[in-house]
Amino acid sequence: MKKFGLLVIGGIAAIVLLANLGPMAGLAIGLAILYFAFKKFTGAETTGKKVLWGAIGVLALCASISNLPAILGVVAIYVLYVVYKKWNDHAISEPAVSDDPFTNFERQWAELKKN
Repeated sequence: MKKFGLLVIGGIAAIVLLANLGPMAGLAIGLAILYFAFKKFTGAETTGKKVLWGAIGVLALCASISNLPAILGVVAIYVLYVVYKKWNDHAISEPAVSDDPFTNFERQWAELKKN
């Protein structure tokens, strides 16, 4: 039952991730341009260059803000990572149940002796 829940959560996260791939790319490009414009703005010596790089920075900031729903895509990546880890931990932590009747008898006999 846990595997089914993990599968459903992972499926929903994958759909959200696919739906937000475009805004995530736009956010990454906008932030890269913003970073480049900031570096050029701080290194500019003339007022004209500062105004130019400031304007480019403001435009990149607006583009980044318009792609803010891409954060849902980042959250979906994290959820997929957690589901992947839980899926593997769940597979490892399950005790191996043997079909051998003698092994099961010995285990049950040991439990009866304890009580």
